[in-house]
Parts: sequence; C-alpha cells; structure tokens
Amino acid sequence: MININKTMSLSKVYFANLRTTPNSNLIDKMERLVRKTGFLNNDLMKKYVALKIHFGEPGNMAYLRPQYAARMARLLRDAGAKPFLTDSNTLYSGGRSNAVDHIRSASDNGYNLLSAHCPVIIADGLKGTDMREMPVEGGKYCTTAKIGAAVADADAIVSLNHFKGHEQTGFGGALKNIGMGAASVAGKLELHSSSKPKIDTDECTGCGICIKHCAHDAIWLGADGKAVIDYDCCTGCGQCVALCQYDGAILDKWDTSANLCCKIVDYTKAVLQDKPSLHVNFIMNVSPECDCWNHNDAALVPDIGIAASLDPVALDHACADLVTAAPALPYNRLEDTLHGSTGERQDKFHLIHPHTDWKTGLEYAAEIGLGMMEYELITN
Repeated sequence: MININKTMSLSKVYFANLRTTPNSNLIDKMERLVRKTGFLNNDLMKKYVALKIHFGEPGNMAYLRPQYAARMARLLRDAGAKPFLTDSNTLYSGGRSNAVDHIRSASDNGYNLLSAHCPVIIADGLKGTDMREMPVEGGKYCTTAKIGAAVADADAIVSLNHFKGHEQTGFGGALKNIGMGAASVAGKLELHSSSKPKIDTDECTGCGICIKHCAHDAIWLGADGKAVIDYDCCTGCGQCVALCQYDGAILDKWDTSANLCCKIVDYTKAVLQDKPSLHVNFIMNVSPECDCWNHNDAALVPDIGIAASLDPVALDHACADLVTAAPALPYNRLEDTLHGSTGERQDKFHLIHPHTDWKTGLEYAAEIGLGMMEYELITN
C-alpha cells in the first residue's frame, strides 16, 4: 500500500503523471524527476555511466522510446560524464543473442548515435562471454554474479525501465532490468537453472513452435506427436513458455519463481554495490509479459506515469502499488479473470501469473540492504 507519511525514514520515490502542457512535455517531466532525486549532484566528471536499458526484441512495440534515453544521456554529459547505452545478450534465440544482431536491433528501434545521441555497447561482448565475476555482499542465493563487463566496469549506473508484467517474476522493473539484464549469458544460465519448463501432453498439439524457437535444441516431437524436453540441454530460459499458443501446454516449474526473484536481487546487488545509481520506471503500456518476446499483448491498465528514485526496491514497490490501484483495461488477458470487475486494488500481476511471487524478491532485497520496501511517494 502506498505510504504517504512524510518521514525521513522512508525512501523517496518521485512521481509524475502523463498530463502535459505546451511548456512541459513528457521528456521534460522525466528530467525534473531526475533532478529531484539529486543523482546529478554526484561527482560524475569523466565517469563512465552505464545507461542500462532494454532495447526491445524486434517485433515488440512496448519498449521505451529512445527520446528518453537521449535526454538522460544529455543530462549526464552536461554533468561531465561519459554515458553509454547498454544491455547484455540474451540466453534465447532472437534478435539480441549476440552483439552484431543486438546492436542492429537496438538501432532499428532507435537506439543509436543519431536518435539516442549515445553510443551502444553490448555489456557482455560479441558472444556473451565478456564478463566479470563479482562478489555479492550478503547474498544467500548467489555468492558471486557473472556480470557483463561493460556494466561491471562502469563507475555509475542509471536504469531506464519499462514497468510491465513478467511470466516468471510477476513483473519487470528496475531490479529485473539490472539483475537479469546485466547478467552475462553464463549468468542468465545460473539465474534460470532452477526454473525449467515441462510439457502437459494433454494440452500439447505438437504444433512445433517451441521446437522452432528453442535456441538450445532441447525440444523435439516424440512418437506420440507431443513435445519432449531434453533437460540436459534445456537452460530454463522460458522462450517456449512465452511462445506457446496453447494455454497450459508448456508450464514452467513456477514453484521456483521466488528463488528466481531472489537470485535476480543478488545479481542486482553485485551491480549496484559501491556505485552511485539512479532508477527510472515508466509505467506505460503495461503489457502482461516482458519486452524479450517478438510481440507484446494488450496493456493491462491505463498508462500511469513516470517514477524515479535512488532506491530500486522502493521504486519497484511503489510502481506495483500504482498498478494494483489502477482499474483494469478491457480487451486484454485480465478480462477472463476479472469477470466484469474493474480490477481496482487487485494485484494484476498475480492475476495473470498466479504462480509467480514478486513480493518475496522485494522483501529479500530489503533484507540484504539493497533498498527499502517503505517509501514516500512525492508527486511532481
């Protein structure tokens, strides 16, 4: 629940709605939030600042517009910093599984020197092997984290995050964008290793979509015409789950969702410890699943606004509360679940992904000192 008590013990989350005027557009509103956080008061002169973002899988239209990154890069350059846009390669096949395709996909979506006014550096290199193994202070699930070298070597971190649902973690915000997004390919293997899917043969039609898109040749059709998973090859990346067109045919072992969330927290802690950081969540086009897939389903709730904080835990918690408080939109995956209800004050992410457990991840993040669950929402 949103805490509006004004006390110094709470982390500050700065929020702006999406209303604009001729003298104040959305990019200007984002800049004001950034300045309010005080992040630009850090000594950023000649510091390398990793501007962590999700460039969007080709075909997915829910990713953030590059104009936000361009303004952020300008603010950082004005402070004397050397900003660069970055993300790590994906574990699954697609347009971002190696640096050559990844940079091209980023450019196609507007993340290049011409439109974003900032260079793009793929954090873990050409094939996802350029990484640093970093200690996790207080980590219980991962004692070290395999982080893309460009992020690990940066002097400061700024995350720009599309806040939306996620099929394995409930939602994706700042913690997910950093912890999973900055992990090298080997790191992503570690994060997913306890979350491998299974086939429900009663629901599987043998259509072959999962076989076509498996990056690890881990699925084939058995003698009965049903999909079969080779768990020696499967990495648990979840691409087959997202692409399956038949509800219930491929299921993740969702009882490990809490573990996955907590591993992501450990990886986030490795990235952020001992570095100044800023996090901005865009609660727009809140799609039910992440931007990693080559499609995005209809938004769950109306566009809400932009939120920024120095505390990624408080930020994600505040945004989850804002989505919970919002009414559900029609014509999306919530319709069958809500049965005519507006969905107000209901956890939309748990409704669409009931096997996920995002609260455990936030509570664990607070436990190991990554941030606070309690926050003060300051509207600008």
